Amino acid sequence: MTQHDRQFKVMGGTLEHDVCSYIASMLQEQTLEVHVGCDSQNYKRHTVYVTTVVFRYPGNGAHVIYRKEKVQKINDLWTKLWGETERSVALATLILEECGLRVKQIDLDYNSDPSYPSQKLISASSGYIASLGFEAKAKPSLLMAAWAANVLCH
Repeated sequence: MTQHDRQFKVMGGTLEHDVCSYIASMLQEQTLEVHVGCDSQNYKRHTVYVTTVVFRYPGNGAHVIYRKEKVQKINDLWTKLWGETERSVALATLILEECGLRVKQIDLDYNSDPSYPSQKLISASSGYIASLGFEAKAKPSLLMAAWAANVLCH
């Protein structure tokens, strides 16, 4: 990830923070779990990806930071959704290798119901994520990071 890719905003805030510096400050506060997720939305001429880090305080709420990225419109659903997997994995890997923290869960905004087109990616994405030593979850599981990314995409 480039230096620019490491800049995240607090949900509801405007200042940008280096993701590892922010994580280090959060770890000083209390025990927490880190979840990562990504969602994308197509607009007329571009696709927006939002990648999130959720700091979950078991039994005591959560806190979200995010990165928004605008790219040329991706019309192919598989390519667009695989971009979500790639961004989540890159972030989880950065957090592990440069921040020294293992992500508890990577949230995939894909539905396990076969009537949804995203269901076709669950096997490939979760297998790829597991091969790298991370845990992946998809709907209908609780997906805080995917939910936050979805809200911030719109």
